[in-house]
Amino acid sequence: MHTVWVRLNAVVFFGLSVLLSLSILAAVSKFGHSYYHKPVVSRLKLNKLRSLKSHGGVDRALLSFDLHVDLTPAFHWNIKQLFVYVVASYTTDQNPNNEIVLWDKIVEATDSPEAKIIKQDNIFVKYALIDHGDELRGKDIKLQLMWDHMPLTGALFKGEQDPSSLTEFTLPIDYR
Repeated sequence: MHTVWVRLNAVVFFGLSVLLSLSILAAVSKFGHSYYHKPVVSRLKLNKLRSLKSHGGVDRALLSFDLHVDLTPAFHWNIKQLFVYVVASYTTDQNPNNEIVLWDKIVEATDSPEAKIIKQDNIFVKYALIDHGDELRGKDIKLQLMWDHMPLTGALFKGEQDPSSLTEFTLPIDYR
């Protein structure tokens, strides 16, 4: 009655439908997890301002910071990795909202439990704090930890440190 190709087509597409349904259920089962289970940031603060110079007509600051964070609460069975990064934000007259990534790290679910707890002091920035002009001197800088949840299946989620626990410091008026 039916050829082998018709039966094979029905079996393959039934299998794909089941796989799609299971993927959707897996994604929905952890919906909202990232809102309640966040990394615990116990310390993120400036350690030392290494330099603040004018470089090619723009201000550039190099600094180091201390970071103590426990990332284990953010992991569950559907998380493949976390992309963790430190952002410096400040305001200027020209640009009211400036956000610069200073440091980043990828933490995989397969990493050891010790690798999911970051306790490092005096971390030198990977990327310099550079302003588009010469307006960086004397500005108040806020440091904030942010992260992206990258699941095995489902939507990507972005999280950030609680705004009430941000670290703030002021850059000097003069170049160093």
